Amino acid sequence: MMRRSAPQLCRPLMEILLLIGVLGCAVCPSQAKQKRQVSNSSESLANYVARISSSDGDPATAGTPGSLWRDSGRLADMVADYKAARIGDLITISVAQNLSASSSGDVSTNRAFSANSGITALPGKLKTAGVANLFSPTSNQVLSGKAQASSQTSLSTILTGRVAAVLPSGTLVVEAERQITMNNQHETVILRGLVRPGDLDASNTVTSNSVGNLEVEVKGKGVISEGTRPANPVVKWILRLVGF
Repeated sequence: MMRRSAPQLCRPLMEILLLIGVLGCAVCPSQAKQKRQVSNSSESLANYVARISSSDGDPATAGTPGSLWRDSGRLADMVADYKAARIGDLITISVAQNLSASSSGDVSTNRAFSANSGITALPGKLKTAGVANLFSPTSNQVLSGKAQASSQTSLSTILTGRVAAVLPSGTLVVEAERQITMNNQHETVILRGLVRPGDLDASNTVTSNSVGNLEVEVKGKGVISEGTRPANPVVKWILRLVGF
């Protein structure tokens, strides 16, 4: 029976440890990236709530809990309203935004100039046939221009978000996010705004036209976005220099 030497026994162990180290290095950056994304999202929401809270003009009113009755419990749920009213409640937002703008302009100018200078008579019997038309300038200038520009943006979707904060005035700060990945294209829709509880209908839905300070962000990443994204500054400078 052959015995393996110490170096031969340590070599498989070293290979296993090296493989574990490589896998750990591959997983750690991914986890760190996810943590950074979560941190950035939390900071963005905190900044938004702080900005909206600072712009609220109503004074803060702090409620005091009752000594005999609490607003939460089984008895309170008997007549509870399922509309969003507290932090964490779900709310449905129907987005139907249509923006259309157009402008046109016409300009037209016409300018004509004509002059005639000559000698028609001389003393004595001198003939004026050769000097009857000494200077006769004419000019004509015509300018005609037309410009027209139009743009149209349309967004229609339904998002279900949550109440991120409740202002002292009772207004709800809502946030909704949707991420869709399909055919190597990743689409993200983020919506934030202010909603009055009275604008919610019986199905706990509010239209985007009733949302104050509405912020809608639609981001795309994938094959479609890469084909339609604007050129980098170097390419823009070359195109401006060439003139195409």
